[in-house]
Amino acid sequence: MGSRFNPYDNNGGTCVAIAGTDYCVVAADTRMSTGYSILTRDYSKICQLADKCVLSSSGFQADIKALQKNLAARHLLGLLSLLSINICFDATPMIDCFLILLLHARPQIYQHQHNKQMSCPAMAQLLSNTLYYKRFFPYYAFNILGGLDSEGKGCVFTYDAVGSYERVGYSAQGTGSTLVIPVLDNQLKSPSPLLLPAKDAVTPLSETEAVDLVKDVFASATERDIYTGDRVEIVIINASGIRREYIELRKD
Repeated sequence: MGSRFNPYDNNGGTCVAIAGTDYCVVAADTRMSTGYSILTRDYSKICQLADKCVLSSSGFQADIKALQKNLAARHLLGLLSLLSINICFDATPMIDCFLILLLHARPQIYQHQHNKQMSCPAMAQLLSNTLYYKRFFPYYAFNILGGLDSEGKGCVFTYDAVGSYERVGYSAQGTGSTLVIPVLDNQLKSPSPLLLPAKDAVTPLSETEAVDLVKDVFASATERDIYTGDRVEIVIINASGIRREYIELRKD
């Protein structure tokens, strides 16, 4: 009996994010696998969506790439009405080419229309709407959105595949998340969202301590999860901008 077609695959990997009082750390490994095969050891799972907002995703990388293109296009969508271009829905290749041109041009249309960059909470709602719209044939993507809110505080939003999301102090997604979350719970213990009065969902660690913790949890997860490894890409977002760090992990 032949195997049935499956439109999805899980390409593995682990994503982690920690929010602080004035920073956010988002990290992911660079290994992409299928089954017991490593497809590449140098694939970034982190996408910058705005000046102070990045998206990290684990799951089916084809769906993740489609989701990232969708979000970036919607961020720039005002240009379509600005240029008064009418495109027929049947002209799919032309739409794809036009969106690619938009993405490479990178004019911040949202900023032109609203006189400000899209904030991380606004991007979080946009991502939720995008995922929910596809709920009957969902993107096989498990996302963490991290950045700074309008007050300059770190924020982390964690998602399921169909757009349900929550603002938290830290989160992990992917094949190594079950190994990482217990360590983060032990070290950070974010306040419950049910507490009254509500408390800020930020962690008490300094930026340097948060980066060191991320390095530790990835080194530990790599020892137990065959889909996590090779290298960790760490993105640190603060008032001065975005910077990246890399550390090497096990290659086997």
